[in-house]
Amino acid sequence: MASVAVTSARANATDSSVFAHGVASGDPLPSAVILWTRVTVAEDATPGSGAGAPTSVRWEIATDDTFAHIAASGAVTATIDTDHTVKIDATGLTPGSDYYYRFTALGQTSPVGRTRTAPAADTDLARLRLGVVSCANWEAGWFGAYRHLAARTDLDAIVHLGDYIYEYPRGGYTGRNGAVRPHDPVNETITLTDYRIRHAQYKTDPDLAALHQTLPFICTWDDHESADNSWRDGANNHTPGVEGDWQNRRAASAKAYLEWMPVRETRADGAVQIYRRLRFGTLAELSMLDLRSYRDEDAHAFAPRSVIDDPNRTLTGAAQMSWLTAGLTSSPTQWKLIGNSVIVAPLVFPPLEPATTEALGAVLGIPQGGFALNGDQWDGYTADRRKLFATIADHKISDVVFLTGDIHSSWAADLPLDAANYPGGPTVGAEFVVPSVTSSSVGDALKVPARTASVARNRDYRRQSPHALRRTRFARLRRLGGDARTSADGLVLRAGCHRQGHGRAARHLLRAA
Repeated sequence: MASVAVTSARANATDSSVFAHGVASGDPLPSAVILWTRVTVAEDATPGSGAGAPTSVRWEIATDDTFAHIAASGAVTATIDTDHTVKIDATGLTPGSDYYYRFTALGQTSPVGRTRTAPAADTDLARLRLGVVSCANWEAGWFGAYRHLAARTDLDAIVHLGDYIYEYPRGGYTGRNGAVRPHDPVNETITLTDYRIRHAQYKTDPDLAALHQTLPFICTWDDHESADNSWRDGANNHTPGVEGDWQNRRAASAKAYLEWMPVRETRADGAVQIYRRLRFGTLAELSMLDLRSYRDEDAHAFAPRSVIDDPNRTLTGAAQMSWLTAGLTSSPTQWKLIGNSVIVAPLVFPPLEPATTEALGAVLGIPQGGFALNGDQWDGYTADRRKLFATIADHKISDVVFLTGDIHSSWAADLPLDAANYPGGPTVGAEFVVPSVTSSSVGDALKVPARTASVARNRDYRRQSPHALRRTRFARLRRLGGDARTSADGLVLRAGCHRQGHGRAARHLLRAA
C-alpha cells in the first residue's frame, strides 16, 4: 500500500512532539488489523486547528520488535481532512499471530505498538480472554483501569463498549469530589473542532496510550461520544437553536470518532456503518452493535404501554436487527457474544406476566412486562427485545452472552423471556455489565460511603428482578459444558461441548463470589 505524498519540514522535531498522541490498533481479523496514529506536523498544527501541510507517513508492521522481518509496509499522506490522523488497514497477515508496528514521519519514529491478528475461522481455539471497559470520564479521575489492563500479558484484545470520551463543558460532569483534571476545550463539544480537541486530549492520557500501544481495541460508541442520551434525531443534551442543528453535530462527532479511533467502518449509500462482526476461530463470534444511530427517542421512566410497547419504536433499526438475528442463527461458533452499550436484561417494576395481567395492564396502560425504570435501555424498546429474544429461543441458539457498559456499576444477569416467570420460564442467554473506568456511580453522585446506596439498590433490584445480580465482583457462568467468566480479570471464554437443541440460559448457574 503506497501513495504519492508531499512532505513538510518541521523545526526542532522530537519523537514525543511528532507522535504526541501515540499509536493504536484495532478490529483484528485473521489476516488484517487497523493501525492508527496522529502526526503533529508543525507547532501550530494542533488537533482541530485545520493547520499544517500534507505530510508523508511511512508505516511498517513486522513479526518482531526489531523490524527485521517486515510483513507489510507502505506510505500514506496525513492531511487536514482527517486532522492529520492516519488509519491503515494492514492486510496479508498471518492468523493468530503477534505483530509489531510503527510509523515514521518528519525524520522521527513513533513508539512501537504491539497487536495480534484473530485466529483463522477454522481454528479450534481453546480459550479467549478479553478486557471489557466503558465510560471513561477525563474529569472524574485517572484511568487506572487502563493501566492495570496494559500490565497484563494474557489478554487477546480490549472491547470498549462506549463513552470513550465525554462531551460536557469543563466542570459540567465531574467525579465524587469535583474535577480531577480539566477538560479541553473549555466549552461543551459541539463542532468538529471541539470533538477533535477532546479526542486528542484523551489520547494523551499515559495509561490509555499504553493500553492502545499494547493491545488491539474493538470499539463501539454510545451517547457521550456525541451527546447525552442521543438518538437518531436529537439528544437530551442538545438544544436546537442554541447549539445548532443536531444532524450537523452528530456528523461532526462521528467524523472525529472515526478519525481518532482504530475502528473499521463501512459505508453504504453514503452512510457510515460501525456495527460489525469479528470471529475468533470456532470458539466465539463478537457482534458489536450501534445503539445510537438508528434508535427512536428514548422513553422516560414509567412511560405508558402506548410508548414502551409500540411495535414501531426501534433501538437497533430494522437493518441492524436483521443483521444481528441472521448472524446469531447462522453462527458456527460456540459462544455468541454481543457488544451492547445499554442493559438488555429486563429491569421493570413490577415484573408482570402477560398471560394473566394483560386485561388489567391494557386498562391501566401498564406495559406488558411492567414499567421501565430506565427508558434509555432495551426496556424502553420492548418490541426490538422481544424480536431478538424470540429469535434466540425459537432457533434454540445456545451460549449467547451480552457484554454491556453504560450504567457505571457491575451486574450479571440471566435473560428471561418473561421476567415475571423467572426462574420457572425459559431464558435465552446471560449478560455481564462492566463498571465504569472513572464515571460516577450512584454512590459517587450522592457522595455516600461505599457499600451503602449500592447495597440498598441491590436489594431492591433483586426483589423486583431476581434474574439480576448487581454489584458483583466476580460472576461465573457454566453452561452446556462450556465455561465463561467475567471479573476484574476480563471476560474469559473456554471451549466446551454443546447440547444441540438446548435454548436455555444460565439460570441457577450464575454465581456471585
